[in-house]
Amino acid sequence: MSFGLKHHPVEIRLKKAEKILEIDYDDGKSFALPAELLRVESPSAEVMGHGPNQKQIVPGRMHVGIMELEAVGNYAIRIVFDDLHDSGIFSWDYLRELGENADALMAAYLAALDAKGLSRDPKATKK
Repeated sequence: MSFGLKHHPVEIRLKKAEKILEIDYDDGKSFALPAELLRVESPSAEVMGHGPNQKQIVPGRMHVGIMELEAVGNYAIRIVFDDLHDSGIFSWDYLRELGENADALMAAYLAALDAKGLSRDPKATKK
């Protein structure tokens, strides 16, 4: 069952020390996704909300790491972050989208943090 996926990974490497998830796709494209980006763009209800325009800005995740990856069928992974967030299911296509748009997504995230007076640094966000 393909679930309408456009591309499938041929290899996934978790580099815990570097806090990077590397993915090589079947068409030769490769992406190195920082844990911070994956965490703040998690497709979970906690981050994305339950409807349009409900996305939450998640501050203080500059140092977040990935503890483990769990397969979800043949179409996705669940990422367990070291801040214990684990409710997002990352489909192969969503991971590909994150990889293709990583720079723009990170720039938008940084702008949103700035607009709300928040920080990537967890020590700077505590009230």
